[in-house]
Amino acid sequence: MTNYEPFSVAQDLDVEPIFALRVEQNGLLNEEERLVYQHTFTDNSEDDMPRIEVYRSSEKEWLIRVSQIATSPICCELACNGDFTHGQLYIAGDCQNVRFCIDNGLMLMYAFRTAPLMTLEMHAAVVVKREVMGNGLSAIGEERGDEARGYLFLGHSGTGKSTHARQWLAKFEDAWLLNDDNPILRVIDDGEVRVYGSPWSGKTPCYKNDSAPVGGIIKLSQAPENQISSITLPQAYAYMLSSASGLKMEQSMADNLFETIKHVITHTPCYHLACLPNQEAARVCWDGVVKR
Repeated sequence: MTNYEPFSVAQDLDVEPIFALRVEQNGLLNEEERLVYQHTFTDNSEDDMPRIEVYRSSEKEWLIRVSQIATSPICCELACNGDFTHGQLYIAGDCQNVRFCIDNGLMLMYAFRTAPLMTLEMHAAVVVKREVMGNGLSAIGEERGDEARGYLFLGHSGTGKSTHARQWLAKFEDAWLLNDDNPILRVIDDGEVRVYGSPWSGKTPCYKNDSAPVGGIIKLSQAPENQISSITLPQAYAYMLSSASGLKMEQSMADNLFETIKHVITHTPCYHLACLPNQEAARVCWDGVVKR
């Protein structure tokens, strides 16, 4: 579990943790224990992604069952109280990938618990790059500080988010990867939108305890040529909502996601990049973002 080491901090007994998760490897709940929960939703939209089944009890407690891919058996169950401050993770006795279970249990609890805190757990790749040129000005001629900015690449699994991120790293010497699949967006107290690394990063091991202000959000699609364009607020909202983790059928959580996404897209430039998997796509994207 070395992916958590960069994020480890000394325990502060005066600070209440936002959630606590207990892990048990003694098998899943039995049928009688599951009977108190009613099925509400199943997410298995992509065959190569985990299947997530959501259940709720009459006491407003949650049960979330997870498989490694859409067609595989359930490997773990996450039982949580109503506000996701406490959870218990049950791992199947024959599970061969305990880390997958713990990672997903923590990711789900983090996403659900922090939804009221102007925080979004995103399905995206993030590259950080400076906007300032050698003369101390940005590419559009404005004076800026020298803090690098994070650029989020959104898209369905297989769209080419990781590939496009690698093109930035190859094209620009000052670019670096913050996270390849599960970054955290947060609106901080002064209204600034920042993107953070996380202990979860998909297939690319990239676990950086670092952050940057967001410079742009780019929805990717494959195309025969490279072209970037600005998108409308409704388009940006739809792309962001589909890329953010959350129980969108739960009214209070949906409202929290809406408020956070609304702030993000009204304070951050959003684009659509139709592209090829080449370095020229990185140049077109960069030029389009900093010159608009």
